[in-house]
Amino acid sequence: MVALLEFEKPVAELLARIAELRESSDATDIEPEIAKLEAKADRLLHDTYAKLSPWQKTQVARHPDRPHFKNYVAQLIDDYMPLAGDRAFGDDQAILGGLGRLGGRRVMVIGHEKGDDTATRIRHNFGMGKPEGYRKAIRLMELADRFNVPVVTLVDTSGAFPGVQAEERGQAEAIARSTEKCLELGVPNIAAVVGEGGSGGAVALAAANRVLMFEHAVYSVISPEGCASILWRTAEKAADAAEAMRITAQDLKRLGVIDEIVAEPVGGAHRSPSTAIDALGAAIGKSLDSLSRLTRDQVKQERRQKFLAMGGL
Repeated sequence: MVALLEFEKPVAELLARIAELRESSDATDIEPEIAKLEAKADRLLHDTYAKLSPWQKTQVARHPDRPHFKNYVAQLIDDYMPLAGDRAFGDDQAILGGLGRLGGRRVMVIGHEKGDDTATRIRHNFGMGKPEGYRKAIRLMELADRFNVPVVTLVDTSGAFPGVQAEERGQAEAIARSTEKCLELGVPNIAAVVGEGGSGGAVALAAANRVLMFEHAVYSVISPEGCASILWRTAEKAADAAEAMRITAQDLKRLGVIDEIVAEPVGGAHRSPSTAIDALGAAIGKSLDSLSRLTRDQVKQERRQKFLAMGGL
């Protein structure tokens, strides 16, 4: 059973009523009634997700059952060979990566891993990368560039880890270097915001030729709660902050920050992870195809023009 969000209560009530009817031992001829309720629940779910507010999309983007990096790799990447360590300090489990094949094409895939239960979330630090994670990403991008292998990044983080030790090891510098490496690659790079795209921790893997974004993902310079705490001195204004920051895929596509919106199954990617993963794989493959005919210099120039054009009138 998928965990239901606060705004899905009307749907939850219908599902509870259906469950009650199914469990009624003395109920007779209830299948027509159940069918009506199921159809009503489906319509209500569709209508609800067709008009989500930015804050509601934030909740969907954070849903614990959304697919994670390991799920995308398992379903999309053949012959995956994980690569570890930054060759300087250690191996950060919040940012994973390795070589494999996507639709028969060699790729270097790198992304945030949040974990899906208490133990794995702690091990992966809830997807919040440390300096050694971003330096690992740089190492893998350099390796891909050297052997002319396209880079695919999957972004899903609330932001880079803000702890004192991370700052002592050069968090800001590592994020800046990772962003720089994305921008200077001679091979095509495709970034996909699959859940949360938070702050520099996301941009460090998302400065790509093509930036894709799931329909109900969010991408912003700060979390709605963080923005509200700064502007209104209370996180209770998070919904207002989410509205003002233009964090949804639809807003960002209109502003030219992202290139393509990838549709999710009705009710969000967490309701049908396999369908969502296939849709993203197809979108990534299409983007790689469109860039495959470019020379290294053309790849760089196209990416440069893309980012210089942002914010222009």
